[in-house]
Amino acid sequence: MKGKRAGYWLVLPYVVFLLVFMAYPVLFSVWLTFHDWNLVSPDIPFVGLENYKRLLNDDLFFKALWNTLRFILINIPLQIGLALILAVALNQPLKGRGFFRGAYFLPVVTSGVVISFLWAWMLSTDDGLINGLLQKAGLHPVPWLTSETWAMPSIAWVAAWKNLGYYVVIFLAGLQSIPKQLYEAARIDGATSLQCFFRITIPMLNPAMLLVVILSTINGFQLFTEPYIMTGGGPANSSLSVVMYIYKNAFQSLDMGYAATIGLVLALIILSVSMIQKRLLEKDVTY
Repeated sequence: MKGKRAGYWLVLPYVVFLLVFMAYPVLFSVWLTFHDWNLVSPDIPFVGLENYKRLLNDDLFFKALWNTLRFILINIPLQIGLALILAVALNQPLKGRGFFRGAYFLPVVTSGVVISFLWAWMLSTDDGLINGLLQKAGLHPVPWLTSETWAMPSIAWVAAWKNLGYYVVIFLAGLQSIPKQLYEAARIDGATSLQCFFRITIPMLNPAMLLVVILSTINGFQLFTEPYIMTGGGPANSSLSVVMYIYKNAFQSLDMGYAATIGLVLALIILSVSMIQKRLLEKDVTY
């Protein structure tokens, strides 16, 4: 009995933390979707399903959702491809391997705000480093952040560069768990390096691949810092993300009920997409 009581006391801080900082905000947000609140007024009138009806007729929300999906479609293949290539390279017995592993992880632990300001300067149309190099090579400058065509791909590249090290670590862990005997047996049978990569490495990395795809998708739907700092959502809302739209409604328009509604819908979208990805990709996973 004393052991049970001691256990209850040990888990109590976590239960309190869970209730106060996770369960209560979620339930309050759901409750807020049925109300109209400007954050400062003590009156919070009940509006029923009005926020949901407004959402269905909000063209800007669907534009922000499309922008976010476009970001994910560019960011995930780019991120996974680069992370896989680097992980395979860093898994080889190369000189200075420890240094490169640390160097590629450095952007992950660097502030997203700092990285966004740095890349905003590098991608600047007039005096940016990238366009300076292009002009020295005899090419025309590209409006990376001021063009509706280039703004979101530029942001996708910066986000991929920042998070690359995190996914390299996941792939490295997956690569190091593959038994070397598989490669030795394949070599004896005459398999080339390319055949070993596609017949052994890729199938054995499926659990890591599933994890990376789901994490990348969730992170992609939460896009905020890069477009907020680098483009402000422009030009013409072409880089406005859903989370940025929530922020604008909540803290610029002080429309907390509508912001909570968008947030709840976004959470349901993330949950649905993650479950679909898990169902589709888990078929090929062997643990």
